[in-house]
Amino acid sequence: MTPDSQRLYRKGRGTVSNATNRFEPFTREAMDDGWGGLDVELPPLRTTVQADATRTIIARNDSPDIGFEQSINPYRGCEHGCVYCYARPTHAYLGLSPGQDFESRLFYKPEAARLLIAELAKPSYRCKVLALGTNTDPYQPIEREHKVTRAILEVLAAHDHPVTIVTKSALVLRDLDLLAPMAAKGLAKVFLSVTTLDRGLARAMEPRAATPPRRLETIRTLAGAGVPTGVMTAPIIPGLNDHELESLLEAAASAGATTAGYVLIRLPLEIKDLFREWLAAHVPDRAARVIALIRACHEGRDYTSAFGVRQKGTGPFSELIAQRFALAVKRLGLNRTSFELDTSRFRKPLPETRQLALF
Repeated sequence: MTPDSQRLYRKGRGTVSNATNRFEPFTREAMDDGWGGLDVELPPLRTTVQADATRTIIARNDSPDIGFEQSINPYRGCEHGCVYCYARPTHAYLGLSPGQDFESRLFYKPEAARLLIAELAKPSYRCKVLALGTNTDPYQPIEREHKVTRAILEVLAAHDHPVTIVTKSALVLRDLDLLAPMAAKGLAKVFLSVTTLDRGLARAMEPRAATPPRRLETIRTLAGAGVPTGVMTAPIIPGLNDHELESLLEAAASAGATTAGYVLIRLPLEIKDLFREWLAAHVPDRAARVIALIRACHEGRDYTSAFGVRQKGTGPFSELIAQRFALAVKRLGLNRTSFELDTSRFRKPLPETRQLALF
């Protein structure tokens, strides 16, 4: 870690700085006034959590390169602190930094279950698979206390509504009592995101997420309980973890994963600078090469936002990753069958009056 980055680094956090968000008219930069203030090690950054007074709970999208139409995010911000997280820029809408604010100033949705019941009860509602974990992790550490994800699953289980989950956390095993019976009805599927098998790299990139061995063990336990389980080798970071692609898939398949996917690292908006800071702090000898390879996958830019290429990139290097992934998946027998969740079982919640509808 370089001296400059050491001044702002907080132990247990993913990003090096708390950079001003893109909507602010001014930026801030720490400066030494001659009294050595920047040489003092910063204290640990405490996590704060407050209620989110949202009035809607289901987010909908029609993006052609995303495999779901509706999702729920129980939390804003994520304490896992993954430096590459594409959700970081959303904290700017709250007037906060996508840097350390994103992983330390968190918001939970206490009314999520009630709002979901009201949404499912609407005459206009049509059952489609709901995705959890599409923005921030539904099983991040604060879920242990607030149990918003648990409450959402209880509603979905009670009404036989299908759900998919993407997480980096072993905490998902807490809800096996709900997920296993749902899976038996064709109503649940879980993906574990596994970025690297290198514990040191994982600790630096994803400081508060489960360790790689713990994630693999979570795949094993879910699969053993009859829950269809997949692995997301995401993000693939050229020059940093791309060499692990085959070993990641092999480890996940051995643990019981039956499906797999991958996403190339995305660096939109503030993430491009936050990631550069992280590279300079943690792998300065590889920083220039990593950025050069990422840009080679995006036509010489940090990021291409066009549908169809934003998650996989273009050019020879991204094509090589796609070929390697396809060959490994075929060799390991992954993705042989598509597990379609069942939407036909869904039962609308009864109105609060408990009076049956006439039609």
